[in-house]
Amino acid sequence: MSFTLAIVGRPNVGKSTLFNRLVGKRLALVDNMPGVTRDLREGDARLGDLRFIVIDSAGLELAEDDSLQGRMRRLTERAVEEADICLFLIDARVGVTPADEIFADILRKKNAHVILAANKAEGAAGDAGALEAWSLGLGEPLRISAEHGEGLDDLYTTLVPLADEFEAKNVAALPETDVTIEDELEEGDIPAYQPPTAAKPLQLAVIGRPNAGKSTLINKILNEDRLLTGPEAGITRDAISVTTEFMGTPMRIWDTAGMRKKAKVTDKVEKLSVADGLRAVRFAEVVVVLLDVNIPFETQDLRIADFAETEGRAVVVAANKWDLEEGKPEKLKELREAFERLLPQLKGAPLVTVSAKTGKGLDRLHAAILKAHEVWNRRVPTAKLNRWLIAMTEAHPPPAPGGRRIKLRYITQAKTRPPAFVVKSTHTDKIPESYERYLVNGLRESFDMPGTPIRLYMRDQGKTNPYKDRKKSIPSRLKKHVDAKKHAARKEGAKKARDAKKGE
Repeated sequence: MSFTLAIVGRPNVGKSTLFNRLVGKRLALVDNMPGVTRDLREGDARLGDLRFIVIDSAGLELAEDDSLQGRMRRLTERAVEEADICLFLIDARVGVTPADEIFADILRKKNAHVILAANKAEGAAGDAGALEAWSLGLGEPLRISAEHGEGLDDLYTTLVPLADEFEAKNVAALPETDVTIEDELEEGDIPAYQPPTAAKPLQLAVIGRPNAGKSTLINKILNEDRLLTGPEAGITRDAISVTTEFMGTPMRIWDTAGMRKKAKVTDKVEKLSVADGLRAVRFAEVVVVLLDVNIPFETQDLRIADFAETEGRAVVVAANKWDLEEGKPEKLKELREAFERLLPQLKGAPLVTVSAKTGKGLDRLHAAILKAHEVWNRRVPTAKLNRWLIAMTEAHPPPAPGGRRIKLRYITQAKTRPPAFVVKSTHTDKIPESYERYLVNGLRESFDMPGTPIRLYMRDQGKTNPYKDRKKSIPSRLKKHVDAKKHAARKEGAKKARDAKKGE
């Protein structure tokens, strides 16, 4: 049983709180300030034995122009048209407002299945508003409390017959298809790198400063106006994820809020938005750091890129608004020089130019993302690594601080995502950071791993005597002889002691 449920209503009636309750996680930002939610957020909901997709929408406001509120309203109306069921929330403590009456009329025309719910109805404070909701003409209102989880059993009872109806329609509409079963792969035939699949899509996060064009870029990839965009900076608040195929590659793309300098972030909602974006980076596999080509590589851009590298994510740097640039060759040369100089920890990472408005350069961005993902998952055989280590130490031997020679004995790859290597060595505390950077850069160049974070761990393996703490053992054929000598020595000692005592 699968269907789509859109939660709609005025701002601050508890839509995001109910969304979080249904998905069982705190995915949507929640605050007492109205208008926190702006984009459509989807989640996998669970209510009893029902499994469905729930959509959290922006608050409906009386705005018809191209203002931010007007664009939010149009986005919510599109969700209403596409959803199977609409759950219309009102605030039971405020009662029915003129805006609620207008939106009820809109919902009757746009969606055949509308469920009316009076939220915040716990206690006697919501009695009057729940009774007043009958006047909207949408049937009996459900009394619920998204904050406390009350009334969800009534919502379940209302959804079950609708879910059965949608399931019957979906089964009847399924076409007959031929199923082809592929040959099973032998263990040795499994490739080292497995490209993204629909079951396991590539996790991609797009991050950057406010107004860099992140939402516009994702809309161009989706080829639809799925995310709210506009000239205002800081429109996106939630980290919104959408699943799509980008030029044939299954991806789950996270749109994040613009990240300003920490000192400038004073608003509570903006702090929550930035924290949500940082969390999306930790879930991602590849991170696209989007720059504004007119003001590239500002301090905040460098901090954002460094954060992605520190989290161990594959990084692709994209310079947006390239269609507005006039001197393209000179600007590109300038960008590459600044990138290598300001972000040495991402040496070799792809730098591509794109235009989120026109879509130019998306093919280069797609190729760079796939390359970064493949390198991020790369594994190098131990035999190749040790041949490489011998060549590197012969070309540039490690230093000998205090006359103590450092020996790098062995190297192996401990993990991927990102690639991590362990070097067994003597006197690891004496190895300078410059020599570790020499090894990391050598790994990048020798095994074609540009840009991806590489972790190198030095483990001490000094010369130790394996028999140091072992007790000496006596062969059995000598044991009787040794015991006899010990017994004779004890007798001799006892005799001398008696003689000494008699002499006294």
